Amino acid sequence: MVHNETQNNDFETFKSTSTKSSNTTYFDPKQATKYLIGADGLSAEEMMDSRKNGGLTYNDFLILPGYIDFPASEVSLESRITRNIVLKTPFMSSPMDTVTETDMAINMALLGGVGVIHSNCSPDEQADMVRKVKKFENGFITDPVCLTPNHTVADVRRIKAQFGYSGIPITANGKLYSILLGIVTARDIQFHEDDTTLLKDVMTTDLVVAQEGVTLDEANQILRSSKRGKLPIVNSRGELVSLLARSDLLKNLNFPLASKSPHSKQLICAAAVGTRSDDKLRLRKLVDAGLDIVVLDSSQGNSLFQIEMIKYIKKTYGDNLDIIAGNVVTREQAASLIEAGADALRVGMGSGSICITQEIMSVGRPQGSAVYKVAQFADQFDIPVIADGGIQNVGHITKALALGASAVMMGSLLAGTTESPGEYFYHEGQRLKKYRGMGSLDAMERHATQGTSGKSNDNNAAKRYFSERDVVKVAQGVAGAVVDKGSIRKFVPYLISGLQHGLQDIGAKNLKRLRDDVKGDKIRFELRTASAQIEGGVHGLYS
Repeated sequence: MVHNETQNNDFETFKSTSTKSSNTTYFDPKQATKYLIGADGLSAEEMMDSRKNGGLTYNDFLILPGYIDFPASEVSLESRITRNIVLKTPFMSSPMDTVTETDMAINMALLGGVGVIHSNCSPDEQADMVRKVKKFENGFITDPVCLTPNHTVADVRRIKAQFGYSGIPITANGKLYSILLGIVTARDIQFHEDDTTLLKDVMTTDLVVAQEGVTLDEANQILRSSKRGKLPIVNSRGELVSLLARSDLLKNLNFPLASKSPHSKQLICAAAVGTRSDDKLRLRKLVDAGLDIVVLDSSQGNSLFQIEMIKYIKKTYGDNLDIIAGNVVTREQAASLIEAGADALRVGMGSGSICITQEIMSVGRPQGSAVYKVAQFADQFDIPVIADGGIQNVGHITKALALGASAVMMGSLLAGTTESPGEYFYHEGQRLKKYRGMGSLDAMERHATQGTSGKSNDNNAAKRYFSERDVVKVAQGVAGAVVDKGSIRKFVPYLISGLQHGLQDIGAKNLKRLRDDVKGDKIRFELRTASAQIEGGVHGLYS
């Protein structure tokens, strides 16, 4: 440790105020903090000096503890994941076909994060998944499915099978802005055996409605007091203009951290697309389905294809669609994508548990160094960074956020959960689910075949690695299996609590304070030797 002149003078003053007896110096404990000499540990900049320490992973360092003066429950995990979108928790699920489809995206959003739906399927299938996420929870439903009095019970059952709900408003012509005549609910048809019965014979006509112009809070209050499942909103002519669902009111109570669009009050949904010409058509379908964030999915983001795609999206959709670009691991890569118009950057190359890019292609960067260097550069332009890959436990999340990431993207940590795609199977008594890298031959060779959900496949996994035209494909990932982890409705709250306690130990009450104190050298770090890593893990047990 280098001591400057002021620090030495402080130390001399400290010694002069101490009591000496029998050649022993006794320090007044009430003066201890006043005369601290230098700062313990390393600053982030000192630790991340690659010329001295090489590239670092999350396991290569620890964060030194700070001062606790608040309970863990008061730690805010709110974080801006793109230029325009803020989440209550900094968690994202990876766009992998064994990680994120409809169920994962819905539950990630309900728990305060966001799911990124994979593109290893047809554009229509991916758009349908986005649409289901957006329809799951609404404020005012401005495009409800309507039927006429002459439709049948069978039509209601078909809609329930397709969309998952059966509260259907009945209007004169079966469209919005037509006279509201009644509503058909699940109770109306629950025990009705004749599917050919016309809806005019089973619909409820005793309706509680609200007038156009009512606020969402006022409409929710009417729903509470009326004890009805649906609240139609009508104009002065009695025409249906929108709908409100009681189920969404209950979701608001059960999931207070839910990630919602501030305008539509629908769940926020992200989806991945490639960077080729045909991906523009895919993107149009996703935007029409209500997409909030597009993730440009490429193993190496600093390419002409991605830069042109960013410019096209900005020109076509403006600020109505946020772009997460990547993947990148260097400042030079980041600069190209920021200049093109990216709203956030995805950082990571070869750091995932099923990714072998670093070994096969000999390119990449240890994830700790990659996150720190890119975040340090992107912060100058107010561009958030997402740490993608290498997250094995809640401690790694804390470290990634301390190094400058605004969010973490998780694959293996969420694979094997109830909400991830695929079926469970048993092997030697263990309940398992398939998990594969998008660079695996298993993923890349499924062109026009069947994906993990039994859906047709457009082979975007190969596009991600610029391999769609290769006769001989080189794998940059592997396929395997992971143990059943249960539901993310239990797992994500565990991550939230663990991250809150981690920030409490560091002495940071929110993520902005964490990043600011790291930049200001107030939060210090320590490198870990191989022995230190062993010491920090489970060891010395008989069994």
